[in-house]
Amino acid sequence: MGTMKYANAVAAVRAMETFLMSRNDIEQLINANSGTELENLIASKRGTGNGEFTMESVWDMLKGYAPDCKELEILLYKNDFHNLKAALKSKIAGREPENFYIRPTNLDLDALYPAISAKEYDVLPEYIRSTAEEAYDLLTRTLDGQLADSLIDTAAMRAMQQAAEKYGGNFMKKYVQLITDCADIKTAYRCSKMKKNINFLEMAVCGSCELDKELLVRAAVSGTEGLMSFLENTAYADAAKLLAASPAQFEKWCDDVIMELAETARMQAFGSEPLAAYYIAAEAELKNIRILSVCKETGSDKETITERMRKLYV
Repeated sequence: MGTMKYANAVAAVRAMETFLMSRNDIEQLINANSGTELENLIASKRGTGNGEFTMESVWDMLKGYAPDCKELEILLYKNDFHNLKAALKSKIAGREPENFYIRPTNLDLDALYPAISAKEYDVLPEYIRSTAEEAYDLLTRTLDGQLADSLIDTAAMRAMQQAAEKYGGNFMKKYVQLITDCADIKTAYRCSKMKKNINFLEMAVCGSCELDKELLVRAAVSGTEGLMSFLENTAYADAAKLLAASPAQFEKWCDDVIMELAETARMQAFGSEPLAAYYIAAEAELKNIRILSVCKETGSDKETITERMRKLYV
């Protein structure tokens, strides 16, 4: 597939980038004295006639220009597998899942819950089909939501890896690797703290070309000290130190390293990479605004808010 196919899409993304928040914009938001002032500043940055800025609107724009790009769809796998969790747990609890779904998603949400209820897994996309069946069986047998979540989360990362190998270029493969490694490190750390056994860890950890699953699981089973010692000899030594000091700092590091990767695709003239990078940038910006709004509501000082802000794209 020629990279020229996405030339119009890249041009559209370049235009949309002008509406993303800059460092100066974020500083103005941090200095806002009220929720109303915060909302007005955000609205002034968005401009008029652009509609509401949500991940759904961003996705609709990108897919409008690149409707058949399988590589972009990988960005939504996290949402897809979350929605599978929502449908499964709603089925077990006997309630409607609509309020628990995340959008945008590759899945037909109108068909998801009925498919789960009827065990008609063939209705679902191939990359999630077997996970839906396995997780439903596990959840109905054990009623262990945490175990089912671990199975689904690991399956999501594995599906992303497989799709990146099949459809993705170097950018998407690296993105998936970073997403997987950050998730695996958090899981391994949490499990070591909770003294989870090796069987649980083997289900909860995915592994990647950068972090060997067997070695990571073995380190986590040995305890937090053993885990940190293992991570010190990997590319994530600095990140591990942040995790030991504060899980929140590690979360920020993960978001920032993803943004640094997105920046490498920003100046490419063609291909789907700038489209994926823009989606990641929009996701990070909306997360910054959510963090900022919560901090304002809870009365956090400006220094604390600034420390929690994620790296920006522009």
